[in-house]
Amino acid sequence: MVFISKVLFFTSHHGFLTVIVLFVIFGALSALTKKWLLLVIAFILSIGNVIAGQFLNAWFLNTYGTESTAIITSDVETNSTLNEQYIHDYEAIVKKQDGSYVNTFFSTTTAALYPIENAIRIPQKEKPFPVKFIPGYERNIVILYNQSDEGKMLLKYEKRSPVEKARIQYEADPGNPEFIREYRSALRNYLKQYDDPEYREKLKQFENRSF
Repeated sequence: MVFISKVLFFTSHHGFLTVIVLFVIFGALSALTKKWLLLVIAFILSIGNVIAGQFLNAWFLNTYGTESTAIITSDVETNSTLNEQYIHDYEAIVKKQDGSYVNTFFSTTTAALYPIENAIRIPQKEKPFPVKFIPGYERNIVILYNQSDEGKMLLKYEKRSPVEKARIQYEADPGNPEFIREYRSALRNYLKQYDDPEYREKLKQFENRSF
C-alpha cells in the first residue's frame, strides 16, 4: 500500500515528469520488442493521468487510508489560472499516528479531495481538517472536505436552498396549494438532517393542512 501511495502521489503531483517517465519506460520497451503500440499505450496513460490521476489517488486513499488531521501552513496564490481562478500552492503538516507531524504540499490542481465531485474546495489556513493517508507515507493525503467544519457548514447551506426557494414562493402566493406542499416537503426533508426550531415551528403550521 505504501508503494502504491508513493506512485500515486508522484503521478498526481508531477504530471509532466510522469509523462517523461512513461515515455522513457515504454519507449525503451518498444525499442527492445519492436512493438510500437507500446508508445500509444504510453500516450493513453499520460492523458489518463492528466484527466483522472488525482481522482484515482483520492479514491485509493479514501478506500484504504487511515483517518487523521492536517493543517495548511502556507497558501500562495500563483500567476496560473484554472477556470478563470488563480491556482494556489499549499504547504501543510499532517498528524501521524504517533502524534507527530510531517510536511506535505499540494496545489489547487493536484489536491486529492473526497467525495469526488466537480468542485475544488480547500480548507482554510491554520484550521485542522480531516484527511486520510496510508501509514508509512503520510505526505500523500486525501482531504475529506465534507467532514471539515467548513464543509459541514457549506453542506447545511446547500440543504437550505430548497427551503428558501419554497419559502419565497409561498410568501409571494400564500394561498397557492402547490407552493404550500412544496414548502412543507422542503421543510420535512431539511429537518430529517438538521434540527432548526424556526423551521420545525413553521412545519407545524402546515401539518394539519391538506391540499
